[in-house]
Amino acid sequence: MSAKYANGREAIADNIRYVQDFPQEGVLFEDLTPVLANPEAFHVIVDELAEECRALGAELIGGLDARGFLLGSAVAYKLGLGILAIRKKGKLPPPVITEEYELEYGSAALEIPAEGIPIKGRKVALVDDVLATGGTMYGATKLLQTAGAEIAGHVVVIEVDGLGGRERLAGPPLVVLGKEGDSAVDAS
Repeated sequence: MSAKYANGREAIADNIRYVQDFPQEGVLFEDLTPVLANPEAFHVIVDELAEECRALGAELIGGLDARGFLLGSAVAYKLGLGILAIRKKGKLPPPVITEEYELEYGSAALEIPAEGIPIKGRKVALVDDVLATGGTMYGATKLLQTAGAEIAGHVVVIEVDGLGGRERLAGPPLVVLGKEGDSAVDAS
């Protein structure tokens, strides 16, 4: 644990950058880049994400394209687990398993390799930086379920309230570090 920060919420609050009217007018963008660039804040965030994934019983960490790769890789390393990069469509050579899903502004697709990685029956914790509408996390959940994995839970650094992401992910536990009271123990 960092000597400077007692917990992830404190590290986030001290380092997050707010950008008004980005990516469009009326949106307040919560930029985690300064949090991840601060070594003490990054350390406490990774430690807490790892603890939550451990509590969920994760056997593999799924990192969502692209910031989830950064966080998920550090978590997997800390836990001595592997990292599964869940990629945007068209980034992996065939054969792949693809899941298309709806976003608030259209549709998208995620992919994982169809062979070479034992996924069936494994408990996977999905890690990302921000939960907003939940579209990408939902797509990743469906993708891994199609591949035969069990979703241990969804673990994110922050959540944008009021966009329905939490409701869209009903089922496996959702843990948000930047939210008071959320943990793998009491999440539903």
